[in-house]
Parts: sequence; C-alpha cells; structure tokens
Amino acid sequence: MNEQLNRPAMNEAPPSNYLVGAILVTIFCCQILGIVSIIYAAQVNSKWQAGDFDGARRASRNALTWIWVSIGISAVLVVLALIFGIGMAFLGEVFNW
Repeated sequence: MNEQLNRPAMNEAPPSNYLVGAILVTIFCCQILGIVSIIYAAQVNSKWQAGDFDGARRASRNALTWIWVSIGISAVLVVLALIFGIGMAFLGEVFNW
C-alpha cells in the first residue's frame, strides 16, 4: 500500500531539476550555495529514473530552496554594500576625506 502512494501517475512528468537556475545562481550570486543547489538538481533525474519518486521531488524542492536562499543572501549583501558605500561617501563629504 505504501509503495502505491510513492508511485506517480502514468502520465506524470518528473519534477523540474532547476539545473539552469542553479548554474546561473552559482555564476552570478553565491558560488557555495549555488554548488549545493547544483548537487540537488543533479539528483532529481537519477532518483526519478531509479524509482525514488519522493526522493526526486524532495531533491527538486531542495534545489529550488537553495537557489532562492542564494539569491536572497546575495540581495542582502548588495543592499548592505550600497548602504556602506553611500555612508562612506557621505562621511567623506562631511569630514573632507
């Protein structure tokens, strides 16, 4: 009975592996977290073909999660860099640095 719940419907497609997004995040955002997302993305198709349907879905969700975590951390770092840069420019004007 439990195995029947794990099986996909006959016409169900495998979950997205998000490999393109993982590669782009690795190149443009955060390399370490991007590599984690690439690892999960690479597991999706092989798990699906091996019959581990829940594992494939879980790997797909994890790949997408790490993509968004990488984008979020990169966005926060960019905002902090802008704030720091603007603050230093302001202090340079005030104190004639």
